[in-house]
Amino acid sequence: MGHFCFVTLFGSYFETAMHSSIIGRAVERGRITYDIVQIRDFAPDKYRRVDDAPYGGGAGQVMKPEPLVSAIESAKEKCGGGHVVLMSPQGQVFDQAAAQRLSRLDKPIILVCGHYEGIDERVRAFVDEEISLGSFVLTGGELGALVVSDAVSRLWPGVLGNDDSSADESFSDGWLEYPQYTRPAEFRGMRVPEVLLNGNHGEIAKWRRCESVRRTQQRRPDLFVKNRDTLTQQDRIWLGWEAPPKKKKRRKPAVITTESELSDARDGEKNHETQNNN
Repeated sequence: MGHFCFVTLFGSYFETAMHSSIIGRAVERGRITYDIVQIRDFAPDKYRRVDDAPYGGGAGQVMKPEPLVSAIESAKEKCGGGHVVLMSPQGQVFDQAAAQRLSRLDKPIILVCGHYEGIDERVRAFVDEEISLGSFVLTGGELGALVVSDAVSRLWPGVLGNDDSSADESFSDGWLEYPQYTRPAEFRGMRVPEVLLNGNHGEIAKWRRCESVRRTQQRRPDLFVKNRDTLTQQDRIWLGWEAPPKKKKRRKPAVITTESELSDARDGEKNHETQNNN
């Protein structure tokens, strides 16, 4: 079982998402648990203000440190500790490797959602890491937190219907996933590759491996360059990028077929024996 705690101004984002589809069913079965901490509950004034103008001037508002840090501390107290992740465009770009790393933590994951122009810099002293979805800006951290929680939770045992499902997906081993097909075998003139229909699991595994590598090379050349050194000699042979090693021919023993060859062979043996006796 895994646990998330969302520190946010907009808890409704998570109430809907955490009760939908696969994640919702996992919540119902108790495979995922979560809490929501409302940042405004920790605002120091009666107006529940959580933002203010930036020192030095400039556009937009900045989230105040008092309510945000108090909300983070409350989340850690509620969860009995936790790994604090700030959703931020300045963070490390989130990928499958990060999802796998977070899924292996033995503590709750606290996802902090910023808003407005940004957060007071001093808040960063209270977080363990910052994560970004990419080189773009969202109105708040809630969407990013939902993406992270979805990607991480589906790696937890019992969340997916089949725990092996996540093992063959894109990025799980650094490569894009191979093409997938289901019934019917032919649709509008497009047929499922014969190799998938013949029941030969060895050939199917070979086809899937090759298609995974080829698709990555075509669609994500950056990933291909990053991972090509992990290709084995067998991979390169299957892909046709390397010739299979030549088999060494075994030398056949000489076959004596004529009386003359038989006589020569006997003479040779006698000479060899004579030399040994001498």
